[in-house]
Amino acid sequence: MAQYEQVLMSADGVVSRMRALDAALSARDGVAVFNRVYLAVAEAGDRRVGTRRSPAPGTAITLDVRCAERYLTAVDAVRPPACWRPLFQSRHHPGVRPLQFALAGANAHIGHDLALAVVDACRSLACEPEDLEGEFDAVGDLLVALEDRIREELTPGPELLRIADPLTHLLGAWSLERARDAAWTAARALWALRQQPEVAGEFTDRLDTAVGFAGRMLLTPLPH
Repeated sequence: MAQYEQVLMSADGVVSRMRALDAALSARDGVAVFNRVYLAVAEAGDRRVGTRRSPAPGTAITLDVRCAERYLTAVDAVRPPACWRPLFQSRHHPGVRPLQFALAGANAHIGHDLALAVVDACRSLACEPEDLEGEFDAVGDLLVALEDRIREELTPGPELLRIADPLTHLLGAWSLERARDAAWTAARALWALRQQPEVAGEFTDRLDTAVGFAGRMLLTPLPH
């Protein structure tokens, strides 16, 4: 029970930190755009914590917390991971639309943070990735809600989003399902490589770079 209470305190801290960011950042800041939708989804998930049923209730939210902590660590870092740098570098660019900022954040968070969070959780819980597959799916459901919220709140109406609009093509270029599947594969590979730190480190660096490249493409300035 003490472990469960500790994890709950960590979850509360994560949400509090996101709220503080929301209050501190300009509404037009690209990081604020992603943080705002992530916060709304995290708060909704936080309200559902008490309804979860698990033989080990602390396990039920450990992965959520580890994943969110990686995002918040990147926000505070002097030199963030490569996957987050495109968003942080373009956060004030007038040619980048809010939807792009949000998708770039989701790309970094799912493609990189989620994969490494599975490894973090396995280490802290002394378990295998397969033992967390149900929790991974639950986090995936949370991230589906994140993508839905991004598209509902930030996609222009049909009168503005014409078939020829570059944003239309960008929307079809990124898939949460593909990103989530790739994150699970990467997590299992990293766990299998845990006894080979040099190879695991190289794999992590390449994952970080690849996700960052995709983020840079998502943040290509578009004509209005």
